[in-house]
Amino acid sequence: MLGTGQRAYRAKQIYEAVYCAQTYDFSKMLTLPARMREELAGKLAIGLPEVAQRYESSDETLRYLLRLDDGRTVETVLMPEGERDTICISSQVGCPVDCKFCMTALLGLERNLTAGEIVGQVLVVARDNDLRKDGGRLNIVMMGQGEPLLNLANVLKATRILLDPGGFALSPRRITVSTAGIVPAIAQLGQEAVRPKLAVSLNASNEESRRELMPITRKYHLKDLMDACRAYPLRPWEKLTFEYVLLKGVNDSDADARRVVKLLANLNCKVNLIALNPGPEIPYRTPDAERVAGFQQIVRRGMPCFVRKPRGLDIYAACGQLKRSTAGEPLVRLQPQ
Repeated sequence: MLGTGQRAYRAKQIYEAVYCAQTYDFSKMLTLPARMREELAGKLAIGLPEVAQRYESSDETLRYLLRLDDGRTVETVLMPEGERDTICISSQVGCPVDCKFCMTALLGLERNLTAGEIVGQVLVVARDNDLRKDGGRLNIVMMGQGEPLLNLANVLKATRILLDPGGFALSPRRITVSTAGIVPAIAQLGQEAVRPKLAVSLNASNEESRRELMPITRKYHLKDLMDACRAYPLRPWEKLTFEYVLLKGVNDSDADARRVVKLLANLNCKVNLIALNPGPEIPYRTPDAERVAGFQQIVRRGMPCFVRKPRGLDIYAACGQLKRSTAGEPLVRLQPQ
């Protein structure tokens, strides 16, 4: 802004117009002088991702395929539920972690997203659905494409914008970042004054099983991950979340459930169970509802444990299904429970 001959506070006015007022047209930023609005509108554009495709599920979940400036695409999912809306955003184009039950892993990693591209996903979905203007509650989960803690600098910058009272103005209680277990980055995240809540994708009850399902375990062992979680400095209102994808006949036994309770003992945490969301090229099956309930009952003896309801299965929008699938591909059929 200084290069245009304007005072520095004009940059703050533009920042507030974009992130707080959700105004993406310079000509409508009425806090700016008319001449400046005209000049900016003629020279610049607010660089939001472009909606390439929009898919709507029978359960009202929306999956967005968003095109970035370089032509690459990422996915963002909106899950409306009563008065609450949740936007699941991506942190990378693709993912390098190679979890064996996740369709996103099949893409590999193309590149990190910038902080602007991370926040831009929220802005596009909020604009498209008139969010934060109807009194509803909005949550952000960084659980889309990518491993957020391998792009930590940009994730933290995006978080600061989303939490900034002069920016998007969310509460820290409303943003969660999910990691496959990047141990050094967990410690780094815990030292940040402004940070999202932390969720850890566990998915196995012992080292051997986790190595098979999540090869990242060969570098960051389960014991080291648990040590990092015990050392993580929780805020007074905060719990750690552990996510556990249940795979039929692989990690869903009563013995697995008991080991999970032992593994997480003395941690201030809760567990979210996710029955596998199926997809092409994934060599695992979804457990029956009775098996999921049995696993939950055992884990509940030691800590709060919830079953995450699958959303958007019919449009490849559910957890683990984000692989930039198009309308021409066969969609997953819901399995009877």
